[in-house]
Amino acid sequence: MTSETGSERQPVDASPPPSPPPWDRPQFRFWVGTISVVSILAVFLSVFAIAISHPADKGTTVAAPASETAAPTPAGQKIDFNADAPGGFAARDPKAPEPLPGTVHKLTLDVIEKELEIAPGVKQMMWTFGGTVPGPVLRGKVGDTFEITLVNKGTLGHSIDFHASKVAWNVSMKTIEPGESLVYTFVAKHAGIFMYHCGTPPVIHHIGNGMYGALIVDPPDLAPVDHEFVMLQSELYTAPKGEVADLPKMLNEQWDGVVFNGYVNQYKYAPIRVEPNQRVRIWVLDDGPSENSSFHVIGTIFDTVFKEGAYLLRRTSVGPGGSQALDLQPAQGGFVEFSFDEAGLYPFVTHKFASASKGALGVFQAGDVAGASAAGH
Repeated sequence: MTSETGSERQPVDASPPPSPPPWDRPQFRFWVGTISVVSILAVFLSVFAIAISHPADKGTTVAAPASETAAPTPAGQKIDFNADAPGGFAARDPKAPEPLPGTVHKLTLDVIEKELEIAPGVKQMMWTFGGTVPGPVLRGKVGDTFEITLVNKGTLGHSIDFHASKVAWNVSMKTIEPGESLVYTFVAKHAGIFMYHCGTPPVIHHIGNGMYGALIVDPPDLAPVDHEFVMLQSELYTAPKGEVADLPKMLNEQWDGVVFNGYVNQYKYAPIRVEPNQRVRIWVLDDGPSENSSFHVIGTIFDTVFKEGAYLLRRTSVGPGGSQALDLQPAQGGFVEFSFDEAGLYPFVTHKFASASKGALGVFQAGDVAGASAAGH
């Protein structure tokens, strides 16, 4: 179809006009505007909600939910780590016992619950093997048979677990009630210093209240020395006088002290006497139940180290190596050998000094030394 203007003929476009783009349509602009308004309103309401639920600090503390607050430290007596030794103080004998004679050892261990002093002026109820914390140190040789009769003279169920044994847990380590007894028999097939402890659940509660000890099984080639000692490291958990330590305190690892052989700083109060140039062996066991150990003697170097059944270092005449610490996790043990080159005082600690500052400190006195009883580090 054409149109005429004078003598010219113009084509006529009969197609419909083009549609506007989507973003130019009224419907699109309506929904975009609506969504924007709703979004802005939602952000405003969220900010308002946060503001009223967390008001600005104006001297008022908003309590955290109970689940977010730290558990309160269970009650216990306070230990004074700078206290002097109590009158008449006698340290536990640190000497290692001789191996038991013969090859069959029949022994009785009584479970006794009694009040013991664990630091100057601090006494509390403890669960014990044989009335002491730690329990007695036992010793034999590879191939020896141990027949241990456990007698429960306490007021609740207890048991015993010898790490030196290879026996069924449900047979030999079962809990016995007050007044009952149990015979635990095993052959010592491997050398080392092994933990024994009560295995009645919760085990940490029984160990933490004193039910632990050590059994030494000599390596066949053990060399002679001038002095041999035993140091069992453990934590102390204090309780109100007359009570036993609280289980939550142990589960939360809130120990009040760390000690050698059951008493705070006892070998600081009563230094261990040796002489210069004598060979010394110390058996060390970390009885835990939870803290580790880095056993170190200040002023000397270990020339022999035996850990968990094997020698890590042995004294030699040519090119001797040296070790500065024996590192142990709970229920690990071994021994170190060394000597002191000159007279003097030589503190020993766990080199985890937070623990050394809480009671895991003792002193060797090599020769005649003035003021030995006042040693510290």
